[in-house]
Amino acid sequence: MKFFCVSDNIDTKMGMRLAGIEGVVVHEQDEVEKAIHDACNDPEVGIILVSEKLVKLCPKLIYEIKLHTKIPLIVEIPDRHGTANISDNITNYVREAIGIKI
Repeated sequence: MKFFCVSDNIDTKMGMRLAGIEGVVVHEQDEVEKAIHDACNDPEVGIILVSEKLVKLCPKLIYEIKLHTKIPLIVEIPDRHGTANISDNITNYVREAIGIKI
């Protein structure tokens, strides 16, 4: 099982590459969706890392994959500015998936 990184920043891609994680750099919504679909269709990819800025470009696609598929797992990673609170995002996913507030 492999990781795959979808980022909007070449520095993130290069850092992940140094850790042995392949990836792509994309900037537009259609590019993000294609990269995620390609990674989802690769049977070797088990975890897709997506920068938070790109998650904001196509939230419906990300949420659908997170809620309805077991593999691959999509993990939102902070971009170089680190603006999002990841724990709030996890709480929102749980609330949407099972309908209760934690």
